[in-house]
Amino acid sequence: MKEKAGVVVAGLAPHAPIIVPEVGGRDATAVQRTQEALDALAGIFREADPDTLVLVSSHAPSFRDAVALRNRERLSGTLADFRAPQVGSVVQVDRELVAGIGREAEEEGFPLVLLDEAGERGYRLAPDLDYGTLVPLYFLERAGFRKPIVSAGIGFLPLADLFRFGRLVHRAATVLGRRVAFLASGDLSHRLTPQAPAGYAPEGREFDRLAVEALRRADRRAFLEMPAALAERAGEDALRSITMLFGALDGPARGEVLSYEGPFGVGYAVALLKPAEGETDPLVRLAKRGIENYVKYGKRVPPPETPEGDLGKRAGTFVSIKKRGELRGCIGTILPTLPTVAQEIVANAVKAAVADPRFPPVRVEELPELEVSVDVLSPLEPVGNQGDLDPRVYGVLVRKGGRSGVLLPDLPGVGTVEEQLGIARRKAGIEPWEKDVEIHRFTVERHA
Repeated sequence: MKEKAGVVVAGLAPHAPIIVPEVGGRDATAVQRTQEALDALAGIFREADPDTLVLVSSHAPSFRDAVALRNRERLSGTLADFRAPQVGSVVQVDRELVAGIGREAEEEGFPLVLLDEAGERGYRLAPDLDYGTLVPLYFLERAGFRKPIVSAGIGFLPLADLFRFGRLVHRAATVLGRRVAFLASGDLSHRLTPQAPAGYAPEGREFDRLAVEALRRADRRAFLEMPAALAERAGEDALRSITMLFGALDGPARGEVLSYEGPFGVGYAVALLKPAEGETDPLVRLAKRGIENYVKYGKRVPPPETPEGDLGKRAGTFVSIKKRGELRGCIGTILPTLPTVAQEIVANAVKAAVADPRFPPVRVEELPELEVSVDVLSPLEPVGNQGDLDPRVYGVLVRKGGRSGVLLPDLPGVGTVEEQLGIARRKAGIEPWEKDVEIHRFTVERHA
């Protein structure tokens, strides 16, 4: 049987050239733990035997308003700028996967640039591989890992969009049947000590502490919600590539930090992440238990007494049920009505199963066929003009008097703001000609 396509292994690798022995010389002995961890990570990637390596580097060609992929037949480069011209790589590009990511991006309206030779000349970009790509490749190749690659830059887009890019990679790989290794290349804070190249900032150690702990927990939300001011003061260059990595994992994951050190005032973290096969997101697991318990026994499952993490927060939630890909029930709350997300999920899961007026109640024999997802909503934000909306990123609430309609973001067939608002107004019973309609937007964290 063909193994499951998509991301099968992922990791974070630092990319300071001094880590490479031929560059660092005697100074490289100060990062021996990092070197050993990179060798271990490379060995795990080799054993995973993926079809393709997707490598995102903060020093690859990057744009303010788009993500860029290199689209040549081959890419090459050396560390000659760091006194090591003998260290380099020549790699084959998986152009089929590049094209597949391009198709997914076009379908979703995601800003993606495919850089062939003409594009590089047009943007006046060097054709060589950057050191953020070459340093991780050095350790991979000396472990015997040689696979076609997709080389990507980070893109200076909102973190939520970079997470979406990761999901595009996962979808394209799944469509093409590719087993992918995803490597995020980047260093953590560059301001850990007064002797650091970028100087000292106390936020440096705080950023690294939060990032290392989040990698250990495989906590994607910690990166998506990382305070921008903290990241900026820390002087890091890994947050964006890590966010793209978590999008590509497309679900629960297991994390392990293989090493962390900062001998030169720059944080070097080596981390391994893998899809949590057979493990269910705790929010989805609670929703499923709520549905099954009520459908089988007519009783509500008690939520955790001391919920942790997302379950202990307070937010509106939607629980959606599908059967064979078709909607089977969906009920939710825009604003929190109960003390915790855990309680909100249980209540909405039961309603989605037995009280959605569009469908008959779920029967016991249907339970094995059901797919359940949970959306946790951000607080509502008033919208002054339609330019502040994007149906792929934001859900909307429209309201006039006692009438209101809600539409979640990123729904199939809803490609424009006008379509999104039109559907929401129809759900509310608000006619197209009616004015002074309140519009609010929100984002969702989807758990599936």
